[in-house]
Amino acid sequence: MCERQHKKPELAETAVINSNGTVRYAFVWIKEGLPRARWTPPQTSVVLDQNGCVYRPHVLALMVGQQLEIDNSDPVNHNVHAEAQTNVAWNESQPPQADKKFKTFSREEIWFPVTCSVHPWMRAYLSVVSHPFFAVTAEDGTFELKGIPPGSHTVDVIQEKFGPKTAAVTVAAHDSKTLDFTYTQ
Repeated sequence: MCERQHKKPELAETAVINSNGTVRYAFVWIKEGLPRARWTPPQTSVVLDQNGCVYRPHVLALMVGQQLEIDNSDPVNHNVHAEAQTNVAWNESQPPQADKKFKTFSREEIWFPVTCSVHPWMRAYLSVVSHPFFAVTAEDGTFELKGIPPGSHTVDVIQEKFGPKTAAVTVAAHDSKTLDFTYTQ
């Protein structure tokens, strides 16, 4: 059933290089330098779908306390396994046309896999952040972090194949900065 859903073979999303030479599915976040604060999570859910026996999107992020919605758009059974280390890990079956599953995470935890025990090739990465200053690079390789408080910050990026990178940036009030991360193959 998984194979029948694809007209051509599905490629692994370990390193998706966009047509402009940039990288898709890299997770970018402010690791250090933010003032101590309690940030309110969005009321909207972040959606992880199982479609074509592939997790979509391959990389996603949400805030502590924000809801993760897990859908199964496939005509087959899946077993969603969040391999968290800091948060509570879970491994739950989700049959076709089953109700959506909803999960929340109580602690920050960066870059852990979500796998399927039925289909071992299915893998996505999830990051749970305690603040709203994070992004996943888009189809054109860009990301935007809005409303960053003034100060000196450490910005990290993590990509599945190419690993982590770190940069320092200082932002003034009403300032805008461009930050590029470069990976070489």
